[in-house]
Amino acid sequence: DAGFEIRTWRGDGMIDRLPVIAVLGGTGEEGSGLAARWVAAGYRVLLGSRSSEKALEVASKIGAEGLDNRAAAGACDIAVLTVPYQAQRATLTELRDSLQGKIVVDVTVPLVPPKVMRVQLPEEGSAAQIAQAVLGDGVRVVSAFQNVSAGHLKDPDGVVDCDVLVTGDDPAARADVVTLAEAAGLTAIEAGPLDNAAAAEALTSLLIWINRKYKSAGAGVRITAVPGRKV
Repeated sequence: DAGFEIRTWRGDGMIDRLPVIAVLGGTGEEGSGLAARWVAAGYRVLLGSRSSEKALEVASKIGAEGLDNRAAAGACDIAVLTVPYQAQRATLTELRDSLQGKIVVDVTVPLVPPKVMRVQLPEEGSAAQIAQAVLGDGVRVVSAFQNVSAGHLKDPDGVVDCDVLVTGDDPAARADVVTLAEAAGLTAIEAGPLDNAAAAEALTSLLIWINRKYKSAGAGVRITAVPGRKV
């Protein structure tokens, strides 16, 4: 028992069951950390990678199923994209057809090495807006999880002392992603439409700078004075 409630999902005609989650590009620290937490919460998790062999290797360690990205995208209800910014557009273009009709949670941060401690948002406004433009209106893109340290996610017993900011144009999709965050043992705050994803994405560069300056293991953000919120 991970100490949080598992709630059923009621999206797109699917009722009274947990959604199948695909973590695309999920063999990295962030993706595998999120995947492990959802597995522990009772979800069926498909860990995707460009290499099915690498996906199988990582997935076997956390109780997920390892597949190539295309197979994982086709078999899920909700896809969570955890690839580097440089690979985001190409990955989504390749998987566009497989993701139609689904929720895609974009975790991409537009970091441009070597100046990762400087905010460098794309001309489109944010990585999440790029995702929505590539995938089209048949996909509900939600932006979340950019400001959670991978190190915190990888510690299954650790308390993650920060908020997940959830933005998206579809209120039901935002609510579903809040549920996913809570299932992972995190607290989440709805932060408005997808246009607002730029703020959460930009915060990552600030947090990297703060981590370097104050030698933090993973600084985060908290939204205060929200009535009735879970803490």
